[in-house]
Amino acid sequence: MKRLHAPPAYDPAFPASHWARSVALTADAPLAGAARCEVAVIGAGYAGLNAALALARDHGRGVRVLEAAETGWGASGRNGGFCCIGGAKLSGAQVAARVGAAGAADWARWQRAAIDHVAGLIDAAGIPARQGPEGEVLLAHSPRAWNAFVAEGEGELVPRAALAERGLAGPAFFGAKITPEGFPLDPMTYLQGLARLARAADVVLHGQSPVTGLAPCRDGWRLTTPGGALVAGQVLIATNGYSSEDLPGWMAGRYMPAFSAVMVTRPLSGPERRAQGFTTPLMSYDSRVLLHYFRHLPDGRFLFGMRGGLSARAVPEARTHARVARHFATLFPAWAGVEVESRWSGLVCLTGSLAPYVGPVPGAEGLYAAFGWHGNGVAAGSYGGLQAARLMAGAASDRPALIAAPPARLPGPGRLRRAGLAASYLGYALKDGPLPARG
Repeated sequence: MKRLHAPPAYDPAFPASHWARSVALTADAPLAGAARCEVAVIGAGYAGLNAALALARDHGRGVRVLEAAETGWGASGRNGGFCCIGGAKLSGAQVAARVGAAGAADWARWQRAAIDHVAGLIDAAGIPARQGPEGEVLLAHSPRAWNAFVAEGEGELVPRAALAERGLAGPAFFGAKITPEGFPLDPMTYLQGLARLARAADVVLHGQSPVTGLAPCRDGWRLTTPGGALVAGQVLIATNGYSSEDLPGWMAGRYMPAFSAVMVTRPLSGPERRAQGFTTPLMSYDSRVLLHYFRHLPDGRFLFGMRGGLSARAVPEARTHARVARHFATLFPAWAGVEVESRWSGLVCLTGSLAPYVGPVPGAEGLYAAFGWHGNGVAAGSYGGLQAARLMAGAASDRPALIAAPPARLPGPGRLRRAGLAASYLGYALKDGPLPARG
């Protein structure tokens, strides 16, 4: 396997998330010996499990899922639990320039359908994953950002003078835009619920089964793991930021894993919440390119995350978490001394096109891929997995033009792409501007 970051980022012993410590996980047996199936899925995350479930339950396919660690270990069990609009790193104008006005409208509709898919799935199956009301808050991090909100005229606009009465107070917020789409959830409870549905549909899940080899064979594709080999007629690559450059080689340069770091505080009391003035139950984020995202959890804890880490090695990882703590204390000064119970990070996945891809791997019959959710994979990854399953089954799919074109390759070898990411972060930080001075 040829991965882009240092080994600690992919080590099953890498620090687990708050969610992994609060939900009982089921260990699936590794692949052992030789086996066959109609469809193999690589990656037991949102995309992989949604695809496996749909293929087995809706299309009668025999499916096995190969996971390098355990179900939920990767990004699907490490995120902030935002089931929301997103998936691409493009503005509405950029999407329209690429696929036209009709294509942009189709992409906007698809994002809403992705949220509805997750909501319908968890509600129908009785998965107790919901953690708050519908809607999302985007907070302007500067007067210029607020002016852009006003010019766009979308959503419910809350000027800075009215933030406190809406429970949105903070020294670094200059106004807010509230939209009705999306809802917060417990990402691990959702994922484990998906896994149970998949097992009930006779999907076979294999944990501790990293795919170390993938090659065409007479009956389709041969997947090799440390404990066995699997032959499948079709294969879906659903590993997102945890992908490998050589599985298959077509993936090389088409994705860039980037770190996102998260912390969760101890439970905050009612007076503590009111002292800060940020009491909204809505999931929230700010308008920075290197954004901060945050929300209250049902048990009183507060989750806070941000982009910008560059390595999972011990020293840079510690620096990243120290930076997260500084930003948290600046944005929410009344909570600066509150104890932090959990800290972790994980990989989001960028692509050369700044948009996801769902479709066949060109020139490789029977091989498909679904990846590149740009930090918003709860909804987009789930729905993308469902659409990949429909494509693989020869059924009608709901795939907008934006995500039907394979991503362009990012230039250079991995080390240069990592250097380019670091340089981009410096540029984004300059564009975002400094945080306000504390005190």
